[in-house]
Amino acid sequence: MAGGYARHGGGRRKPPARRPAPPAAGPDSGTLDGSVKSVVFRNEETGYTVLRVSLRRRAGFTLSREPEATVVGKCAIVWEGEELHAEGAWEEDAVHGSQFRATSITCVVPHSVEGVRRYLSSGLIKGIGRVNAGRIVDHFGEKTLEILEKQCGRLVEVPKIGPKLAAQIAKTWREQRGIREVMIFTQTYGISVAQTTKIYRRYGADTIAMIKADPYRLCRDIRGIGFLTADRIAMAVGLPKDSPLRARAALYHTVESEAEEGGHCWTQDVDLLLHAQDKVGISAEVLAAALDEESAAGRLCVRSGRVYSARLLRAERSAARSLLAIMEAPAAFPPIDPLKAVPWAERKAGFTLSPAQSRAVSGALLSKVSVITGGPGVGKTTVIRALAEIYKARRLHVRLAAPTGRAAKRMAESTGAEAQTLHRLLKYNPQTNAFTFDETNPLKGDVFVFDETSMLDIELAADLLAAIPRSATVIFVGDTDQLPSVGPGNVLHDIIASGAVTVSRLSEIFRQDSSGLIVRNAHRVNEGLPLETSPSGDSDFYFVRAQTPEKALALSLEFMAERIPRHFGMDPMRDVQVLTPMRRNLLGADNLNHALQERLNPSGPALRRGATVFRKGDRVMQLRNNYDKDVYNGDVGFVRAADAENGSLSVEFDGRAVEYKTADLDELALSYACTVHKSQGSEYPAVLLLLHNQHYMMLQRNLLYTAMTRGKRLVLVIGTDWAVKKAIESNEVRERRTSLAERLRGEDP
Repeated sequence: MAGGYARHGGGRRKPPARRPAPPAAGPDSGTLDGSVKSVVFRNEETGYTVLRVSLRRRAGFTLSREPEATVVGKCAIVWEGEELHAEGAWEEDAVHGSQFRATSITCVVPHSVEGVRRYLSSGLIKGIGRVNAGRIVDHFGEKTLEILEKQCGRLVEVPKIGPKLAAQIAKTWREQRGIREVMIFTQTYGISVAQTTKIYRRYGADTIAMIKADPYRLCRDIRGIGFLTADRIAMAVGLPKDSPLRARAALYHTVESEAEEGGHCWTQDVDLLLHAQDKVGISAEVLAAALDEESAAGRLCVRSGRVYSARLLRAERSAARSLLAIMEAPAAFPPIDPLKAVPWAERKAGFTLSPAQSRAVSGALLSKVSVITGGPGVGKTTVIRALAEIYKARRLHVRLAAPTGRAAKRMAESTGAEAQTLHRLLKYNPQTNAFTFDETNPLKGDVFVFDETSMLDIELAADLLAAIPRSATVIFVGDTDQLPSVGPGNVLHDIIASGAVTVSRLSEIFRQDSSGLIVRNAHRVNEGLPLETSPSGDSDFYFVRAQTPEKALALSLEFMAERIPRHFGMDPMRDVQVLTPMRRNLLGADNLNHALQERLNPSGPALRRGATVFRKGDRVMQLRNNYDKDVYNGDVGFVRAADAENGSLSVEFDGRAVEYKTADLDELALSYACTVHKSQGSEYPAVLLLLHNQHYMMLQRNLLYTAMTRGKRLVLVIGTDWAVKKAIESNEVRERRTSLAERLRGEDP
């Protein structure tokens, strides 16, 4: 399969300027035949390719009589040495001159000996480089591909190719032949090369047959392929519009969409049927029957009119069962008297806890499970530190953890004790595709303290609680006024709402100095009050007005590149995080990242993945958990090396180098800017927040509050008065449909 842009020399030559495809007919339209000499550029996401072709035949042309030509267009898969047939038209590019813009490209294996030699030398087959390709072709000549297809065992006849290498070559050849067929099949439906590779890895040689039998398995099994793509394939292969397969897939997709987009663990059965009917136009009777079938198959579960995906129902039940078991089990250590422990902790710390902080420490000491909640600057960290000292004095094994690396690091710095991410605490095992620590193999520890638990989704909560020994004491710390978890569930909120555990609420502000407005404004926003700014101009909080999105973008670049480094002495690459409510539009994270990269890190070794260029020095973010690499959703690192020739990237996460290949790069994104949701659990020296009218769909009080509380030393808001006012006034918190609170009260809805 053809490699990415960088692999084919993309670091040295940019692709031709894109133009609209010319009419299919005309004096310069026709067909072109030849052999692929080189792949100049290749976008694996879109299939857009630039080829240098040795011409054999030109039909219907009045332009170009050169022996070679540049061909641009989309194709499913291409390798050097292959025979090419293209239809399209010639055009004159302003930069690259005459080139053939193809409306269709078909590639087949080569026929000539020289073509076969180049084909096998291209890196197509593991174990066959230039030298071995020459040996094989010299030995078998024109019959080389026939031998590979039907008599691979004869490869041992070739000098210096033993049985082991021959077997490897045979295996790779069969895989490449299979994936070529799949590539051609999926290209028709707009499925990217990267996604097709994942599909083939999942389904193997029977890929096409399996997809035709049930196209909807793609949206269940392959991340990034949605219902609409699967539905398009289903219609193309002749599946009836009212097919039970289609009805079942529509129901499952609707439930999963509710979980992914709204964070819900269940949806009402009547609403589900109506939404699915709107989506696919299938009658309610067929959908109702399909719901029964999905329930019988175990993918959806219907309970008292609520429809759960099976995985989320299992997670809710497991989380509730584990938490109740912890609460009911005897403690691992004798009771600690708060009347003695709290004064001791105060003497050791050298200051007096506030009455609310003292009650929070006492509540945690007297409870098997407790919650400490409150906004920024109210002393949650002080309470954790006091508890850690008390437990340490009792020689108890205390485990500290948080959902993100940054939150864990901050926890460790504030307590002076080791803290881990939840994923590293549970220790994922790639061989079993599960966490090492679970109900049958619990973690070691007497006390578990978890910070930033507003980020905890129901599935991670279930895994975490199952692994905690029942004798342990558990303390949840978090801010319920922040945005809820990205994943489904509302764990911290539900634990508090259940009334089953001890809850300590902290509200008195401590972390504030005479000029500090970050904490004060965060609490003002939470109370629905307008922002304060400093009349003297000397502050840690600023609001800069920009009436147009273009002005806001220009100001953000200026502040990042010049004014913040000059005035505050901060490094924009390491100290300042740009936040925005959305990914799309001019002031969305995608465009901001591109603009900031061009301003802050415009040159150097780079590797392209689709429309994104990853450059040495870039700040990047991991987009999903990768247990094999031991990096997790939200982890931020820096590109330390970009190898265009070999298609590899080295990223440093907290001093540890992690290697990525081109096919892995869809797990990474530039993170000069990120959405407010993605910033949860993180804290930065400085935050630059874009808040403009074009973000109107996302403007909510908890979003602004979350963004502001990410900044420690500086928060700069760039935007409009209307957008800020709209965010503060919009406090319609979208309720998540969850059942954890009911289950903790002993109910089973």
